[in-house]
Amino acid sequence: MMRSLPAFQSFPACFRLLLALFLASLVSACGIFPEAHDETAGWSASKLYGEAKDAQSDATWDKAAKYLEKLEARFPYGRFAQQAQLELGYVYWKAGETGSAIAACDRFIKLHPNHPAVDYVYYLKGLVNFNEDLGFAGYISSQDPTERDPKAAKESFEALRDLATRFPNSKYTPDAILRMNYLVNSMAAQEVHVARYYVARGAYIAAANRAQHAIKTYPQTPAVEEAMFVLVTAYDKLGMNDLRDDADRIMRQNYKTSRFYKDGLERKTAWWRLW
Repeated sequence: MMRSLPAFQSFPACFRLLLALFLASLVSACGIFPEAHDETAGWSASKLYGEAKDAQSDATWDKAAKYLEKLEARFPYGRFAQQAQLELGYVYWKAGETGSAIAACDRFIKLHPNHPAVDYVYYLKGLVNFNEDLGFAGYISSQDPTERDPKAAKESFEALRDLATRFPNSKYTPDAILRMNYLVNSMAAQEVHVARYYVARGAYIAAANRAQHAIKTYPQTPAVEEAMFVLVTAYDKLGMNDLRDDADRIMRQNYKTSRFYKDGLERKTAWWRLW
């Protein structure tokens, strides 16, 4: 026959006291942590959107994102939801959430490819990555933008190129083209930065290969001048005199007064400060 469990009274008094205190603490805890109250419960779509706009005006971007997210979730088929989707990318970007901003842009483009403002979304996507790479801040920054990860620059260029190709008459396209030119110069200079690094480390074959890649891929950029001098230097160090002389001849034809003949590969004035 199964033995019954001992009655609560049979436990030692100290144990019963501890158990009673534990149960009492659980009961009191239920009152300490009540269910969170959602202040937006019952708000209309226009109310949520209005609060989101006010938050944007106050630059409280996290709050604006919260309202726009709730608006889209609760009223997914209304006109306010589409506007929320349009604005979320910008709000995320201003809140410093670049990954969410890009995702919001991609989502809007996929859902609304024919929306009148889709050109703006392509432009915004380019701006997010442009500024992620410090973009125009490079104009006044002391940090060489070519020393950063080029991934953001490439993604920014692709988004801006899509804008310029799909919407050549968009009001955002002229600025996009200016930024694309800057990014091309930045990516070319990145290649030469790596080539110069290889020269400093004595890896002359790698330096020559990287310089050749920069010249072929970005032939019209300011970085080509330095890339040509890297070729001359690398071939000279490798004892490839014929190749050195050919590279030197081409460089002197195109850059007769190049400072590199005087200064070498030492940096004097950065191109991005003058562009």
